[in-house]
Amino acid sequence: MLVGRATDWVLPMLPWVLAAMVGCEKPAEPVSGQTSAAVTAATSVQATPVIEWKVAADGEVAALVSAEVLAAKRDGRTLLVYVGATWCEPCKRFHAAAEGGFIKGDLPPLRMLEFDLDKDAERLFAAGYGSKMIPLFAVPGPDGRGTELKVEGSVKGPGAVSNIVPRLSAMLARARGS
Repeated sequence: MLVGRATDWVLPMLPWVLAAMVGCEKPAEPVSGQTSAAVTAATSVQATPVIEWKVAADGEVAALVSAEVLAAKRDGRTLLVYVGATWCEPCKRFHAAAEGGFIKGDLPPLRMLEFDLDKDAERLFAAGYGSKMIPLFAVPGPDGRGTELKVEGSVKGPGAVSNIVPRLSAMLARARGS
């Protein structure tokens, strides 16, 4: 039950309400008879998505990452190691926004090498990709191992994407030496 003056509980919530209002965009709803793919194609402003996903294969993480760094570079993309989980709300929100072409911001073309924390935790930690929170976005080192350049965690709710993107942009700027 809410008690006290309205300003006692409304004002502290105002930043969260504003963040929700300017957070990630909701994908358009399909019109009757229209498929989700058609809506995504019609509403996506970019011919090439800023972010593409690649699910990591089994094997030693550093070796996989090293090979993917080279492949991404050949394709004009920057590789980030992404660690999420099926139960992680911010992970799901970011993934959906990226796949739908709704990620906006100052990001170069990225390839996310995707790992699942529940399945891959042991091998990720062994390769230096440990974290206390997810989603984890990490810049790999030249040897394929994790570096100190990483973004961990996010807020829950509709503001998750708008919380992550500026942090990714800042991390990538540090990686480029800007």
